[in-house]
Parts: sequence; C-alpha cells; structure tokens
Amino acid sequence: MGSLVERLDGLLYFPVTPFVRGAGDRAGRVDLAAYAEHLRSRLAFLDTPERPGPAAVFACCGTGEFFSLGLDEYAECVRVAAEVAGGRVPVVAGVGYGAALAASFADAAEDSGADGLLVMPPYLVAGGAAGLRDHYTAVAEATDLELIIYQRDNAIFTPEVVADLAEIPNIVGFKDGKGDLDLMQRIVSAVRDRHGEGKLLYLNGLPTAEMSQPAYRGVGVPGYSSAVFCFAPDIALAFYHAYRDGESALVTALLDRFYRPLVELRNQGAGYAVALVKAGVRLAGLDAGPVRPPLSEAAPEHLARLAELVAQGRRVLVEHGIDPV
Repeated sequence: MGSLVERLDGLLYFPVTPFVRGAGDRAGRVDLAAYAEHLRSRLAFLDTPERPGPAAVFACCGTGEFFSLGLDEYAECVRVAAEVAGGRVPVVAGVGYGAALAASFADAAEDSGADGLLVMPPYLVAGGAAGLRDHYTAVAEATDLELIIYQRDNAIFTPEVVADLAEIPNIVGFKDGKGDLDLMQRIVSAVRDRHGEGKLLYLNGLPTAEMSQPAYRGVGVPGYSSAVFCFAPDIALAFYHAYRDGESALVTALLDRFYRPLVELRNQGAGYAVALVKAGVRLAGLDAGPVRPPLSEAAPEHLARLAELVAQGRRVLVEHGIDPV
C-alpha cells in the first residue's frame, strides 16, 4: 500500500464521534451505528470522478472528542473506522496524555487496525524543548506505527527539536495547530537543512484550515485537515480541488462568502471548533448526538446562521458550475 505519507495526498477527514443522548440531555455511550454511517457517507465521495476524496480518516482526534473517550470506546471507534475504510484510505488514530497512556492508546489503535497515529499534546504540563523531545521519542519507541506530531496548545516546538525528532524512523509528519507562520517556516527550513527535502509531511491543523491554507502552502505546508468535510463535503472538496488546481476565482469566492463568515461564527462560542461541526453533521441529516462535557452545544441562533452559510456556500458552487450534493 505504500508508506503513510504517500497515502495522505488529498483532503484529510476528521470525523465526529456520535453519542447517544443520556439522562439530562448529556452525552451517553458512543453510537457506533451512527459513526459507521458518518464514515460510509463521507467515504462514498471517493467514487466522485471530478472531485474525489478524502485521502484519509483521522479517527478519535480533536474533532472526534478524543479527550472524552475511554480506552474501550476508543478501540471500538478505531475498529469501526478501519472496517468501513476497508483499506481504501488509511486510518490515523489520535493519541495523547502522558507517554504511558499514549502507549496504551497506541497499542489499542494498532490492534484495532489503525495505519498510523496523530500524537496530540501531553496532558496539562508544558515541558521545555528537552522534555518535548523525550516525550515524543518515548511515544515513538512504544509503537511500530508511523506518527504525525501535532503542535498546539502546550506542545510548541523549537525548529531544532523537530529536526531531532525527524531522525526517528517512524515519525513521518508534523501538523501545526498554532498558526505562527514564522515558526512554521523555520521548522520546515531546519528539517530541510539537516535532512534534505521531503523528510516530513507537513499539515495545517488550524480550525477551519481552509481559511489559512493559501498562506500555509507558501511556507511549505501542502496539506490540511478539513472539519467542513464532516458536514458539507461538497463544499470542502470543491475548495480543495480548486486550491490544488489553481482555480483562484472559486477559492476566493468560497473564502469570502463561506469560510470567512464560518470562522467568524466559530469564534462566537467556546469549543465551537468541535460543537459547531457536530451541529453541522446533525443539520446535514445524521443524528450525531451531543458533545460531551466540558463542551456545550451551539446556541440556536448560531445553528440557524450555520445553515444559512452552508446554503450560501452551495450557491457559490452553483455559480461556478458545480452541482452541490
């Protein structure tokens, strides 16, 4: 099948994790049937001839509320993702916490059929450069799966540490969720200077990454994760292929009339990078249930605005000769 990096050439899909509503409207158990349907409906776009996708499923990551999943729930979700993907695209599972817990989740992911891991920041503490190097080295040594490091929150790397970690054979990628383009350029440069071109795959992992992706490509970050693909896959794929093919008119129209207003809406509530996406999945017709605390649901007026924005994005597609799905 080739290396993980070779298979991640395309739009990256980060599914939500559906929950059954519990007592008091709280999120109960994981709804595996809804999860499988969410996956099947999105992977069906692989068969779209003009704008196919996605290139991978990133299961149980930030959008998938990894923080709220027990180890058994996590293993079941990764298993379902691997079964539904059926080898057509790789499944990359999120892991986090300290090195010992991360190793436990990594073992569960490998046993459940994952092809790789997205390593999120360690729990709570902010270590220095040497501590981050040791932590990610320990996680890498605990698994045979290939790893993508995720820079965000309390895990902010120096270029030298990333270049050090790139020496570890199963660390193959670096995803940025901080948004510091100067730092990102220096990381790309430091790794290239020490290891040559193409040592790591770089990904833009900011919320609503489409908004910043044109700038990220300019510093050597070609790929990105798309939360929009969860609830408006036609818009997400149209943008991705226009971005890749240099169709600047469509890119600009979607940035101005869909993605920028979406970012402004996302900024109206804490946790909306997840809660608004899950609400969008419900608006699209799948009952993905609520988010788990401490996240809370989007306000009704914000749900109405989200529906308006999706309709507006699809009008942009029609204006550019693309049939919405």
